[in-house]
Amino acid sequence: MLKVDFNIRINGEPFHCTQSMTVCDLLVYLGIDVDSIIVEYNKNILDMSDLEGIILQDSDEIEIITLVGGG
Repeated sequence: MLKVDFNIRINGEPFHCTQSMTVCDLLVYLGIDVDSIIVEYNKNILDMSDLEGIILQDSDEIEIITLVGGG
């Protein structure tokens, strides 16, 4: 991967990236199970099939919403 430095926001909190990565790479790095979440990228909800194709850039905003079931 290409060495770069940039900042994004995850759920409103700053996050510093030191290398180029996709949304999928970010979720794996954070240890997040993609089967129980919804990802919003710059105010657009992503299909899970899009996670590997979107490369994060400076000032991107990611919202990770966890789905909770119950009865």
